[in-house]
Amino acid sequence: MRKWVIPVVIFLSAHSAYAQQKSALTVEKIMRDPKWIGTSPDAVFWGSDNQTLYFNWNPDKQISDSLYFSSIKNSNPQKTKAAERSLILAQSQGTYNRDKSLLVYSYQGDIYLLETKTGKVQRLTSTVAREVNPVFSFSEKQIVYQQDDNLWAWDKQNGQTTQLTNFQSGNPSDDKSKSNAQEEYLQRQQLELLDIIKDKKAKKDAATAFNKAHDAPALRKLYTQDKRLTNVQISPDGRFVTYTLYSVPKNAKNTIVPEFVTATGFTTDIQSREKVGAPQEKYESFVFDRQKDTVLPIITTALPGIKDLPDYTKDYPQKDTAVTRQVIVNGPYWSEQGRYALVDLRSQDNKDRWIALLDAGTGTLKSINRQRDEAWIAGPGIGWSQGGSNIGWVDENTCWFQSEATGYSHLYTYQVSTANTTQLTKGNYEVQDVQLSPDHKQFYIVTNEVHPGEKQFYHLPVQGGKAERITSQTGAHEVTVSPDGKWIAYRYSYSNKPWELFIQPNEGKAKAIQVTNLAQSEEFKAYGWRDPQVITFQARDQQTVYARLYTPDPAKKNNAAIIFVHGAGYLQNAHKWWSSYFREYMFHNMLTDEGYTVIDIDYRGSAGYGRNWRTGIYRHMGGKDLDDEVDAAKYLAEKLQVDAKRIGIYGGSYGGFMTLMALFTQPDVFAAGAALRSVTDWAHYNHGYTSNILNEPFTDSIAYRRSSPIYFAEGLKGKLLMCHGMVDTNVHFQDIVRLSQRLIELGKNNWELAVYPVEDHGFINPASWTDEYKRIHLLFNSTLLQP
Repeated sequence: MRKWVIPVVIFLSAHSAYAQQKSALTVEKIMRDPKWIGTSPDAVFWGSDNQTLYFNWNPDKQISDSLYFSSIKNSNPQKTKAAERSLILAQSQGTYNRDKSLLVYSYQGDIYLLETKTGKVQRLTSTVAREVNPVFSFSEKQIVYQQDDNLWAWDKQNGQTTQLTNFQSGNPSDDKSKSNAQEEYLQRQQLELLDIIKDKKAKKDAATAFNKAHDAPALRKLYTQDKRLTNVQISPDGRFVTYTLYSVPKNAKNTIVPEFVTATGFTTDIQSREKVGAPQEKYESFVFDRQKDTVLPIITTALPGIKDLPDYTKDYPQKDTAVTRQVIVNGPYWSEQGRYALVDLRSQDNKDRWIALLDAGTGTLKSINRQRDEAWIAGPGIGWSQGGSNIGWVDENTCWFQSEATGYSHLYTYQVSTANTTQLTKGNYEVQDVQLSPDHKQFYIVTNEVHPGEKQFYHLPVQGGKAERITSQTGAHEVTVSPDGKWIAYRYSYSNKPWELFIQPNEGKAKAIQVTNLAQSEEFKAYGWRDPQVITFQARDQQTVYARLYTPDPAKKNNAAIIFVHGAGYLQNAHKWWSSYFREYMFHNMLTDEGYTVIDIDYRGSAGYGRNWRTGIYRHMGGKDLDDEVDAAKYLAEKLQVDAKRIGIYGGSYGGFMTLMALFTQPDVFAAGAALRSVTDWAHYNHGYTSNILNEPFTDSIAYRRSSPIYFAEGLKGKLLMCHGMVDTNVHFQDIVRLSQRLIELGKNNWELAVYPVEDHGFINPASWTDEYKRIHLLFNSTLLQP
């Protein structure tokens, strides 16, 4: 094996020599502007008329997408007028009343009301202030919106506008109208000595009393102290206003990312994120009872298990781990008539989730469901990182939510009157999306019941029972339902077919109409893109691992193999739809043309396989997930006759981290690896992601030490390529610099670092992509194809 005598080489120019191409595909062709593939629609939504469908699209291959529309009567896509786009988008984010006859929305800082049947629009506000977040309240007789921090109500009948809240910064004690002790003494003295002062005071008191008796009562001041206000909501009957105050820690230190290539010629500092373990915000939630003019805190101290400590603390008996767990309140989610309110609460360590009924009159909570996970709470429809929790009301007595109680995310209902919980879906599959139909008679759900690598759309009766499958093609369907529930639009794709858009009636066996047909250019179609096999193999602990497999023509097989590791950790890539890793998909086709066997596995921690798979990396990243990659290498050698000494590995972000762990801790399994934008030390990554999986560095140092590649760098034997953007605000360039210094101090020679001065975490410049993948290709050809 050739030794590189210079410990670190920074490549900034193209290679002077490059391996001979054996495929119609080249790295340059794959990594250039990806629009040569074609153009797929995105960001699909229905108009309020239930007939018009809007989506982003770029058939003309311009600099960026434009907003297009199609309709049920005419499916031919047409570009919207530029002057109309901001209004269309504003209306798409509005709020309907219960029967969807009215839509209220904010447009350019003012509030508008649309009659959906006639298209008539009424402007409700016209101010220099910005009004946002309009909703129907007071039994839908008024529209409530937010101006700055406060809520205002517009009455549909008489057009009157009323201020509902009066949030004030500071504390009541900050009121300048109140006298201090010195002033109060002098005032008492004047009253005692001078009759004229007594007479003036008597007249003033009489006038004040008269005015008080005849004037409207003053609006209560709601003091925010030195905290920030968020999540201001009003109940459907207009009586209760709920809000949250949060305080930003004053001693939290954020990171800085230097930007070297700038228009000014001077280095610019980009203010970036905190590191894991930094002090976090503290949240308090309140209820303002407008009827009683009282403010009450939402009381979380009585939640079941609120004082429970995580199991991992048993590994640190010498430490004082007794702390009061902070809770974040989300919601409330009111029933339509406002009889009940649900809140979704999380402990700030994310070990507990409670769904509770809020008694707004007292601020007390009644827990109706507790979900405890010694790893962390997440999963489809549950984890906030996936867009928030799916939760709502079927009727005034029945609410619905998702839970991983069985090990898979499923749909449940709860009846308030009987306190009965009913599980509506069951099985070793995930309910990945839920929406209640407009008539509240059925749920619209997306699941992977057919196969972990498919997404199909179903109708499920609200009382449970057999679900009716609506979509039929193998692959994935991203479904958007019209406001009246009569039509669906969906993006559909397959493993080797990028996303296209379809419309069909929202019923079984209905015929779909294809709206777009430009996801594949003629140039793209000219190549026979592989339909990779989705296979399974058994891991060492007898768990079933899903993988995408690319096998070469037997005549071209070179007996070398490459393992690709997807990023994000919680992401799925061994599936039957068009991958977000489209560049890598095409690169794998090229490698297979050249005789490589390529495998891409959904290792432990990946999405789509339930709770136990999701949390398999808890407290040890680079543990079971890396075991799965090693077992994949074993599968390649034993089942596909790959040379066990000629296996490479590569990936970006979490995949880059895994590549480092593979070369450092399993050096005899992998001959070479390319680690892209890699986390090298988890103590330097962000809080929201890392603390869920590894807790905090100062509370669980064991987890961080065994999960961070920088501690295992001495194990490097094979050839390592590291690539990193210098303006990466996610995984900082500092990460790879610290590891480089560690490798230098260890005297390691068989590694190199390529830096990309203008790139963030996700590369944008085609030249950067091309340079990076040419280096990856050269690495594998120069190490894995040697006799």
